[in-house]
Amino acid sequence: MLTLRLRTIPALARRCLYQTDKRFLSSTSVVFSGHNKWSKIKGKKGVEDAKKSALYGKAARDILTAARAGGSPNPETNTALANAIRKAKDNGVPRDNIETSLAKARRGKDAGHQFVQYELIYNGSVGIIVDCHTDNTNRTIGNLREIWNSHGARPGPVKFLFQHRGVVRIRLDKEHHEALLGEVLEAGVEDFSELVEDDLAINGLELICPPNQLADVTSAIQRIGQGEIIANEIEYAPIDEVETTPESRQELFEFVESLEEDADVVRVWTTVPRSE
Repeated sequence: MLTLRLRTIPALARRCLYQTDKRFLSSTSVVFSGHNKWSKIKGKKGVEDAKKSALYGKAARDILTAARAGGSPNPETNTALANAIRKAKDNGVPRDNIETSLAKARRGKDAGHQFVQYELIYNGSVGIIVDCHTDNTNRTIGNLREIWNSHGARPGPVKFLFQHRGVVRIRLDKEHHEALLGEVLEAGVEDFSELVEDDLAINGLELICPPNQLADVTSAIQRIGQGEIIANEIEYAPIDEVETTPESRQELFEFVESLEEDADVVRVWTTVPRSE
């Protein structure tokens, strides 16, 4: 007597089944390694969308910060704002997004966002100021706390280590320096220094003024019509620069980069200049 042993074939994998006197013949679907290609594409698209969202959000905050720091939402008179817009365009931020950010800057509000600052002490002697633009301070402080704890920093008062000032940097031939300074001193310039290229050639001026007179100084330079404004902003400059070893400086700047990667952070100031 011939006994047939039946084997179960999953219904979803079976295309057809043929029975004969001697054996079962089956045809099954072949599962290729790329069967989940669409899910991978969707996953990749989700990552790219998240990156774009972060980029657009950062550009919007940079534009709003530049408008605030430069004292004007007009890129024709606010070089910092013009630079932020140019950077956004270079990074592929859509024109509509840029225009929306400018409209918010002109209205002087940004849907519940606010500027906040955090002061940190790093390595016992380095002062750090972190400028943020956020719609959720609890989220921001939580994210930043995790970063500064991992780098051994702690909150502490450090603003007294910095000079809060307006700065305008212009490209101008040396023979025109005296004439320009004679005009801008009336607008509120309190100090100046010459800008020097790598080849030690003097090719411009850095003008220092109170933060609330930055717009007046910028307007005076534009009215005179001499030189090219390459930067105008309100900054925190260290009163006394902290000396560090190359190794410590590298660790500090890795910390600063970690802070700057947070979506809510727009600027980080330290008592150790990056140009060292």
